[in-house]
Amino acid sequence: MAAIQTKSLTKRFGDVVAVRDLDLTVEEGEIFGFLGPNGSGKSTTINVLLDYVRPTSGSATVLGYDAQAETQAIHERIGILPDAFDLYERLSGRKHIQFAIDSKGTDEDADDILERVGLSAEDAARPAGDYSKGMRQRVTLGMALVGDPDLLILDEPSSGLDPHGVREMREIIRAEADRGTAVFFSSHILSQVEAVCDRVGIMNKGKLVTVDTIEGLREATGSSATMELTVDSVPDVSLTDIGGVTNVAVDGDKLSVSYTDSSAKAKVINRVEEAGATVTDITTKESSLEDLFETYTTQADSQRFESEVEA
Repeated sequence: MAAIQTKSLTKRFGDVVAVRDLDLTVEEGEIFGFLGPNGSGKSTTINVLLDYVRPTSGSATVLGYDAQAETQAIHERIGILPDAFDLYERLSGRKHIQFAIDSKGTDEDADDILERVGLSAEDAARPAGDYSKGMRQRVTLGMALVGDPDLLILDEPSSGLDPHGVREMREIIRAEADRGTAVFFSSHILSQVEAVCDRVGIMNKGKLVTVDTIEGLREATGSSATMELTVDSVPDVSLTDIGGVTNVAVDGDKLSVSYTDSSAKAKVINRVEEAGATVTDITTKESSLEDLFETYTTQADSQRFESEVEA
């Protein structure tokens, strides 16, 4: 059973198509990053999954339940961290967590959950009106974790967090996935997505333009990575005939090798050493998710423009 599945999901607001023919599957236990520029359809998709808005056509299921017909069953088994959710200013962080526990009828310990999200006992006792945005985010995530959900839907979970908090958020997400929880989240912090996601989907102007692993996205776009070898002497050897190698440059005692296939790395190193050189240091730089995101969204816009011109 998929954690999330949509088929031909479409949502129109008047003449505007916010989501068009979306076919998406998120598997149980995987961490799935849902990406796209502002206005790409991410929030509308999440709102349909949570039954905050109704689709124009198509279908959506969450944990096997129909997203529009079985909403209560879904909400009992998921945790939600919505974007721009606010807290009751006069209630403490601990009382917010206890309220979520009482609402779900569980026997969990509020202090255990507060510890999981990195909020100290002293801060948890303070009224939420005194909290920073990052502290509010921690409390909201704690509320989402109540009831040991089978699926977490997180909209910008790192919003307002400092670098330490971002790292802690990443660790929490990974820990929940290790417990079997599927995590579906959108984020503008692409380095966060790259560090933790099993797969990503990229939306652009209502269309899902790709779904893949980060490595799969690199291979599909032919994005080159660079490996720099520091050697004791530069060998007289050809490397460009190795499959996947696109360019070789020499600068002093360094060989800079660009490649599109990661399997080329070992072949390059072996050939350099077989030619009599000793490799003393290796550094690599691969295309970041930011680079890939730019490639896919720009490419999608270009293809759409060409289609409109041809029409």
